[in-house]
Amino acid sequence: MDTAELKALYDALSPQLSERTRRQFAGAVVKTADQSNVSFVARSLGMSRNTVRTGLREINTTGGGGDLIFSRIRREGGGRKRLTDVDVNLVADLEALVDPLSRGDPMSPLRWTCKSTSNLSRALKEKGHNVSPRTVAALLKELDYSLQGNRKNQEGKGHPDRNAQFSYINETVKRFHEEGSPVISVDAKKKELIGNFKNNGKQWRPHGTPEIVNVYDFSSLGDGRATPYGVFDIFSNEGWVSVGVDHDTASFAVDSIIQWWKQMGVPAYPNAKKLLITADGGGSNGSRTRLWKLELQRLANTTGLDIHVRHFPPGTRKWNKIEHRMFSSISMNWRGEPLRTFATVVNLIGATTNKTGLKVKCQLNTNAYPPGVKVSDQEMKTILFTPEIFHSEWNYSVAANS
Repeated sequence: MDTAELKALYDALSPQLSERTRRQFAGAVVKTADQSNVSFVARSLGMSRNTVRTGLREINTTGGGGDLIFSRIRREGGGRKRLTDVDVNLVADLEALVDPLSRGDPMSPLRWTCKSTSNLSRALKEKGHNVSPRTVAALLKELDYSLQGNRKNQEGKGHPDRNAQFSYINETVKRFHEEGSPVISVDAKKKELIGNFKNNGKQWRPHGTPEIVNVYDFSSLGDGRATPYGVFDIFSNEGWVSVGVDHDTASFAVDSIIQWWKQMGVPAYPNAKKLLITADGGGSNGSRTRLWKLELQRLANTTGLDIHVRHFPPGTRKWNKIEHRMFSSISMNWRGEPLRTFATVVNLIGATTNKTGLKVKCQLNTNAYPPGVKVSDQEMKTILFTPEIFHSEWNYSVAANS
């Protein structure tokens, strides 16, 4: 029997054979032919000579199985040992390299490098462990590690009076609500580039018909930027958004609040004498912005309301009600929809709602708002400004000029 015939016979039987019976088949071929043909049979069947000799030795014993248990392919404890059984320090050294708490040995070569499986394998080899990147990945999985990105959660070092300011805001909001006075949360949403650009998120469309947008999102390929400034009535669950086409300044912010008051505030609060504004401490409505305070005087004079302001402490923007009760719903509503025109932005914002019954009105503001407007000391003296005793930089009021 030549090599081709032997290989064909083996391939036909192999699917029905176990590991043990395959090597015994090879041994039987040697036994029925020539005891010196071990190399020929091993080469023809793609086995090692030791495997063929083991099969020959097994069929030469009584019953063809020797002292093996019939249902077992290998002897008890047979087969290759796990690497972790042979190298008892492997797991400990691997965990020392990837441990997120200890960060491993300060002198480790991976202390300041990417902890890929290749780098981990290289570092382990330097410690005397012969381990491949694939084995490293398998061990990490067994140790309940997985590839994970960063999660934004920590706000950094908080102000010592952070909680006290939250309590102060809460008490003021409760008092205004009991009196029937309006309480609004204000902020500017992220600027959006207008044009045929990708908008993150997905939407339902007929299969195979995605929106085709530009490869690049250079501002030169667009038609400008939309700056949505929002006003959210936290008790009526209604909001107003002015979509600006120019800069986000304090003048733009106050114009947005004035439009909310004229179109939504007056009908809801016809007898109101004062207005409470909760806002972040930065941006166009920042607590240190002189133009913001001067514009609040214009707001008070225009509406006839005494304006009370409460700023959130530094680094607590996400606690502003407008962020998670209105802006988040707007982002969900226009996900996956290219913002090709300003009209698209206005329509998508105006159509926003959610399961809590949110209602939003939106209007385009085409006015120009130049940045860098300076407010003189003389102008500051015209503001009917009253600071609160507790953190006057965060809590203050501006009275209407009678």
